[in-house]
Amino acid sequence: MKIKKLIPFIFLVTLVYLGCSKLNEDPKAALTPGNYFKTQADLDGAVTAIFQGLVVDGGYAFDFPLYSYFGSDDLTADPNLGKSDQREFDQLNGSSGNGSLAGHVWYTPWAAIYQCNNVTDNYQRVAGDEATKNAAAGQAFFIRAWSYFVLVRTFGPVPVITTKVSADYRPPRDSIGTVYAQIVSDLKTAISFLPAYSGSLQLSGKATQNAARSLLAEVYLTMATWPLNQTSNYALAAAEADTVIKAGQYSLVPDYGQVFTTNDNSESVFALHFNVAGGNPNRLFGDCSGVWEEYGEDGNFGWEEFYSELNYFKAAPVCKRTDEEFYTTIKLLQPDGTFKLVPYWSNETRNQHPFYKKFRAGLVTNGVADGIYETDSVIISMNPSTNKTTDVIRYPLVLLAYAEASAMAGGPTGDSYAAINQVRARAGEPPLTLGLSATAFRDSVVYERSYEFSAEMGIRWFDIQRLQLLPQVVAARSPMDNPISPTSLADIQDKYYAPIPINEMLKNPQWAQNPGY
Repeated sequence: MKIKKLIPFIFLVTLVYLGCSKLNEDPKAALTPGNYFKTQADLDGAVTAIFQGLVVDGGYAFDFPLYSYFGSDDLTADPNLGKSDQREFDQLNGSSGNGSLAGHVWYTPWAAIYQCNNVTDNYQRVAGDEATKNAAAGQAFFIRAWSYFVLVRTFGPVPVITTKVSADYRPPRDSIGTVYAQIVSDLKTAISFLPAYSGSLQLSGKATQNAARSLLAEVYLTMATWPLNQTSNYALAAAEADTVIKAGQYSLVPDYGQVFTTNDNSESVFALHFNVAGGNPNRLFGDCSGVWEEYGEDGNFGWEEFYSELNYFKAAPVCKRTDEEFYTTIKLLQPDGTFKLVPYWSNETRNQHPFYKKFRAGLVTNGVADGIYETDSVIISMNPSTNKTTDVIRYPLVLLAYAEASAMAGGPTGDSYAAINQVRARAGEPPLTLGLSATAFRDSVVYERSYEFSAEMGIRWFDIQRLQLLPQVVAARSPMDNPISPTSLADIQDKYYAPIPINEMLKNPQWAQNPGY
């Protein structure tokens, strides 16, 4: 596609972002004009603009959208340094005035929704082949569903806006059930519009029918648990996941570590794509997961944006996946240019915590990493800008959603065991014990999800939320981690949702703030 087709839409995405930061403006009205939609190229340009908005540094190109999920045990932040926005939520003490909450956690999905609404409002204006139009519009329905899924799990009730609105529109917060009904509707539309496959390659940067079914399985699984507790959705979740499994489009990458050093691999169902040369680097990998005391031979150092809580690491299964997941030997550059290797608990490090190995390398091409390029004993270079994709949905999520949902729908079956055992086998774990009750089986699946998807897209936090596990997680926290601020169980229970950003509360005075804030 020629770049001139993108300019109007990219420019308007920028305007939405700038307007969002001002108290006297409301981004709900910042929509691109419908009169651009005359050709398929116009429509394709509008869809591209949606994805462009997701992969900017203020969006999913960094760890900003994870900040409100730092109450989970797979994420913690330095007790000092400049990590106050993460640390607030890590201590279950997030505030509506948190510096990153409005600009990243709230804004990112809303900006995508406004751009999606622009497409869903106007795609039928385009003259041309119906199937081609629908395939493009299906991307917007998919992204809108995903964005609302992020919002409703992060903030609870939010307005459902699916069309252009005026600048002075002040909608009420819709019920959680209403938000989920819209998510399900959008995903069903996406399934009917999108192609079954995205081409001869995975091309995970575009949604397919199976990507939409995979997301719908996760949506139904969540609806079956807190806060809706609609247990009939377990069977629906299992059915959607089973359809994806039987399609045979995806398979597990044999080595867990290679999942995080390759793009468009066999288990990537849907991913966000980045391009350093094009001005859209992914900074979730590389320096982001480097240790503060570590320097490469090139002089760059680690940012240590996040790492895991200590007891979370200690509770990890003893297996190959854990070895590939966590970074436990720190490389300290010495004055003579050599490296000293120390264990993570050494007092020569500031935090005595393991870090995430899986986010260090970034994309590896011909043996060279574009993030942290290192051997077992030497750090050659460290880079914060990588071309590594961020996987939103990986095939193991489908397998484990099927395992949990099928077991909770009618008790564990042979297929339930087969699904989780695929993930365990790749991890280097033995098959799960036979004869478990539905609840015990579910708990085993949730444990598997925790370490398969540690620090990925808030997956662990949302499991803690939907199964109301926060009291147990807090009780297991090491005294070496940031202290929790809430002192009562009631206070802890109020922390499953983030507060609505103060800017939005000022613009919408009829809204009531979430309890506990």
